[in-house]
Amino acid sequence: MPELKQLDADDASTVLAFELENRDYFAASISDRGDAFFDGFAERHAAALAEQATGRCAFYVLVDEDGSILGRFNLYDLRDGRADLGYRVAERVAGRGVATGAVRELCGLAVTRHGLRTLRAATSHANTASQRVLAKAGFVPVGRAEPSDLGGKQGTWYERDLTLRP
Repeated sequence: MPELKQLDADDASTVLAFELENRDYFAASISDRGDAFFDGFAERHAAALAEQATGRCAFYVLVDEDGSILGRFNLYDLRDGRADLGYRVAERVAGRGVATGAVRELCGLAVTRHGLRTLRAATSHANTASQRVLAKAGFVPVGRAEPSDLGGKQGTWYERDLTLRP
């Protein structure tokens, strides 16, 4: 059974492998991170851990039984009981409920570990899979997401009140 765990220093090589293995798949629905992201991955990973240590962000990975990464699930800009959610799952598990299950689990952790009451997430109009994940996890559309929110694409912001059951 996959385990959702908070990112740590030991995850660097498996997260990089996940990102490289799924780069083309991700680029089909969200902006590609570019070669510089991969070339400087060790520094980026260390910076993410340092930011996580401040409490402003919380980064999670979904680890398969074989130790590989199935997905990344991140909480950004934690403040005043709110945060933004971002996630991505491996192509090999897409469409199997993996993202929905992990987002639901992260919603629980957002409350119990991070004291959050509200999460929001943006997805492009073209990313119907992400829209379905958010709806199944109890998020509702709340407004327009600008291209600056979504790497140049138009979309919608979704929000979930964590004090309510989905």
